[in-house]
Amino acid sequence: MKMLPFLFLLISINMIAQSDFEKAEKLFDQKKWEQAKPLFEIHLKISPSDLKTIEYLGDIAGHLQNWDNCIYYYNKLKTLKPSEANYWYKYGGGLGMKASLKKNMESLRMVYKAQEAFEKAIELNKKHIDARHALVTLYLRLPGIFGGSERKAQKYSDELMSLSKVDGYLSQGYIDEYFDRNKKAEISYIKAHEIGNSKTTFQKLYNLYLNKLKDKTKATKLKEQFEK
Repeated sequence: MKMLPFLFLLISINMIAQSDFEKAEKLFDQKKWEQAKPLFEIHLKISPSDLKTIEYLGDIAGHLQNWDNCIYYYNKLKTLKPSEANYWYKYGGGLGMKASLKKNMESLRMVYKAQEAFEKAIELNKKHIDARHALVTLYLRLPGIFGGSERKAQKYSDELMSLSKVDGYLSQGYIDEYFDRNKKAEISYIKAHEIGNSKTTFQKLYNLYLNKLKDKTKATKLKEQFEK
């Protein structure tokens, strides 16, 4: 009988924690990051190894551009479950974003760690699309003296093409746009948009017309067609 009060207390705590978690999820879905954060933090104190809560906190840190916290939570995720490819991908993304803020040897070390994390994500999930997109970007932006090259970026773009035509054309367009081969980029983005017809494919082609090709007529026509 002495155990009953304790059990009732435990059940009550769990019910309150679950209620807070559900509130936090709703706030997260509404993009109310600052309001969701303390509720997830409360839930994490009760369940310190809950992967979903840790992921939510990492995602919130990313949305708020708090890259140190972002890296901390994603590192915790991959430590708790190293077999999950997406945790490695998110960890690499956090490192990459922090590294982009400064240009020094410490940021370079973070870039290499991000590269390793993206490659680990692909090793764990052979069809990981986002990790390949990240590596295309990384190898284009990394100076050649530190290992960056178009050839390496192209390798992952080719892999994307074999996995998903939309992503393959988007990555090829990105490579050509990066080197100001804008007419070639247009061809790839058009193909991506014809297949995907998504907000992402539209935005890539629209931005190219507006910002690189300086063709407002094509940009306006594309927008009108997409909005229909």
